[in-house]
Amino acid sequence: MSNLKYFTNGLLKENPLFVLVLGTCPALAVTTAALNGVGMGAATTFVLVCSNLLIALLKNLIPNKVRIVAFILIIASFVTIVDLVMKAFTPDLYKTLGIFIPLIVVNCIILGRAEAFAQKNTVTRSILDGLGMGIGFTLALTIMGGIREILGNGSFFDIRLVSQEARTILLFILPPGAFLTFGYLIAIMNSVKRKYNI
Repeated sequence: MSNLKYFTNGLLKENPLFVLVLGTCPALAVTTAALNGVGMGAATTFVLVCSNLLIALLKNLIPNKVRIVAFILIIASFVTIVDLVMKAFTPDLYKTLGIFIPLIVVNCIILGRAEAFAQKNTVTRSILDGLGMGIGFTLALTIMGGIREILGNGSFFDIRLVSQEARTILLFILPPGAFLTFGYLIAIMNSVKRKYNI
């Protein structure tokens, strides 16, 4: 039961996007729709869990002098798997996410968790940490993408909520809309954390 906290930390208390403010580049760029958030989050979660697992297994075998290089090599291997699988099975989503799939290699969340957590903890804790952080990141991206899609396009997961003729706020599917949404969501998260003493 005590291991459960390693999973739940990433969901709210240490949410990578809204609390730690890591991974903002893909978050701001790809969240024009909820589906994009789910796709990017799922890819990041896979890489987080797998890299945390492998780094926790190999931590005693990796010399300290080359640990960062080794971590990046491990992360890049899993990103390559994600890149090829998405290209083969979800080509439309792959085209939408574009360059941000290969850039998962340098995502601060993944390298940060490898350095700060996986190399110092057990395999079980590292997997739970990766899963919690990944799901927290996915939820954050999906919420951002959902808000922007509803306000900017009048749809949610490509299902129309308003008629095609209804007015939408185009700003929200443009880059300034990403910053507005992100800022408000961080403010809401800070308010919730203060109110409930999280």
